[in-house]
Amino acid sequence: MRTIDMSGFQFFGLLLNVIFIDLLLAGDNAIVIGLAARNLPPETQKKAILYGTGGALLIRIAATIVVLWLLQVPWLLLVGGVMLIWIAYKLLVDQEDHAEVKAGTTLWGAIRTIVVADAAMGLDNVIAVAGAAQQHLILVVLGLLISVPIVVWGSTLFIKLINKFPWIIYLGSAVLGYTASNMITEERKLEPYFTEHPALRILFVATVMAGILLTGYLQNRRAISSRKKAVLK
Repeated sequence: MRTIDMSGFQFFGLLLNVIFIDLLLAGDNAIVIGLAARNLPPETQKKAILYGTGGALLIRIAATIVVLWLLQVPWLLLVGGVMLIWIAYKLLVDQEDHAEVKAGTTLWGAIRTIVVADAAMGLDNVIAVAGAAQQHLILVVLGLLISVPIVVWGSTLFIKLINKFPWIIYLGSAVLGYTASNMITEERKLEPYFTEHPALRILFVATVMAGILLTGYLQNRRAISSRKKAVLK
């Protein structure tokens, strides 16, 4: 893990990047929170959401700290970058069904469902946030502390915003692509080569971002075409 040695502008730029990525990838988690607490009385729902999200936040911070530590191991920064490329692509094309999320019938049952489901679904977020924070722990913690309350209280609004402006998803995937390619170029075994050839680094980053957006766009076009054909049959 790195110590903070950057200007205030760089710090807040990275922090905004962490918050944006966490919000972008937290839509599914917000849906799970709502589904897990849907059968509880309104006054109990608030407690379930608050306590469940708090427990999930602690697990998320602990998991991210572990990932930050693992990224110091040779070649794992490369592995994390490759995984993040897949996450960026999946963000564009993946449509998950949450019907299997069991609604809790008691306060602690709902809390348990929220915490377990968030931990199971949180790997994408953890890797993405660790990469976006450029391995600075303070940025990870601050980003999560800011974004999680937004997810809890403003998730519906954010999801509606994404549905109304689909380009936000493409922007998010581009940011993840940049983060992923940047992680790969910062791998200690590869960094000297990219430092010696800055033009190659720029070309690599641009190629990764363009590749993610193009393959995601083409896959979405095929999916839309397939659905139209199915309706016409």
